[in-house]
Amino acid sequence: MRTLRRACFLAALVWPILASPTWAHAILVQSTPAIAAQTAPGDIAIRLRFNSRLDRARSRLTLVRPDHTTEVLPIAPEGTDDLLITKVSLAPGNYILRWQVLAIDGHITRGDVPFSVGK
Repeated sequence: MRTLRRACFLAALVWPILASPTWAHAILVQSTPAIAAQTAPGDIAIRLRFNSRLDRARSRLTLVRPDHTTEVLPIAPEGTDDLLITKVSLAPGNYILRWQVLAIDGHITRGDVPFSVGK
């Protein structure tokens, strides 16, 4: 009985550490432009914030243009460890920002942020 209590006590102490976001896959929590947003044409600042730290060197942002061509966007070195920043000049149309990130837990996650640029 005493051993069981110790095991439960130890599990209660360790669980919050193991369940913290730093051990989870990177999940997109905020984007600019937002999903399904419409923005004005011209220079667009792109910011993607995740729930965990990222390995920027092994992460990638790809823009899918209205004609379905793709362009890999450079990721700016500044910002916090959970943020990817870039800029791009865009004409009116529907775009998809495709992201792939490597979280510090070693897992790759991917997703899309569709948005449009109005006239």
